[in-house]
Amino acid sequence: MKQVTMIVPCYNEAAVLDRFYEVLREKRGALDGYDLRLLFVDDGSADETAAILERLAENDDRVQYISFSRNFGKEAAMLAGLEHAGGDYIGFIDADLQHSPDLIPDMLHAVDAEGYDVAACRRADRKGESALKSVLSAAFYKVVNRMTDTYIDDGAQDYRIFTRQVADAMLSMPESNRFTKGIFSWVGFKTKWFVHENAERAAGESKWSLTKLMRYALDGIIGYTDAPLKLPIGLSGVSFAAALAFLIVFIVKLCTGAEPSVYYAWLVLFGIFCVGAMTLAGVGILGAYLARIYTEAKGRPRYIVRKTNIKK
Repeated sequence: MKQVTMIVPCYNEAAVLDRFYEVLREKRGALDGYDLRLLFVDDGSADETAAILERLAENDDRVQYISFSRNFGKEAAMLAGLEHAGGDYIGFIDADLQHSPDLIPDMLHAVDAEGYDVAACRRADRKGESALKSVLSAAFYKVVNRMTDTYIDDGAQDYRIFTRQVADAMLSMPESNRFTKGIFSWVGFKTKWFVHENAERAAGESKWSLTKLMRYALDGIIGYTDAPLKLPIGLSGVSFAAALAFLIVFIVKLCTGAEPSVYYAWLVLFGIFCVGAMTLAGVGILGAYLARIYTEAKGRPRYIVRKTNIKK
């Protein structure tokens, strides 16, 4: 039998873990020729998530868990799963049951029998999201696809199953600030997409606040393009064009006999604000990239394991 390890990042998912486990256990029994295993990664949960995972692992030898010493973020949890997962095929799935386990057989067939390296899911629509979140998400994909050399499908999810070769390629990228959707796109490989509708959360609430999503989007842009570093050059061109337009208006008014004193003030104010905005934009962009370099240079571990049942 071919071994499949599904990595399940968890953060305060105590309310849904037992139900999730039962659904995946039923699905495991229906998979012919595959040994489906679950690798839970507890991202420093403050509820009973860690205790539930230990109980599940005690009663099922095909359940493994890793518990972090604190909350390091979902990207760190997925990285830990990749580094510890065994098997012929590896996957990511969320514990909230919004990712339909019913797709697992078709996804496995794609990578095992159809010659694909990755079976990936994307949302059919943004039903259930707030209008603001939908607009910002759509804008993010447009910006990142225009500014970077990689292409990320709008609505792409972390829910995927892929080969060991793909996992090894992802692990070969050593950066600390990780953006898994971008990494999947960057490493390439043949991908089959499955379109599905997200189900409602089985329990609990989303851990992704607007602030976290904005930070995640910024990581995705900065991590895969240097285009923002060139933005001040573009801003300087716009600033120069606007200043030139104001200068032309000023000369025209002066030639027509208008009182120039009022236009002097506007011209000076425009120049001050234009140069100030351009300077702040440039400094801010440089600061974001320097912060990324600073984080990478420290070389700190991406996560710290407090407890696990995985034997070295």
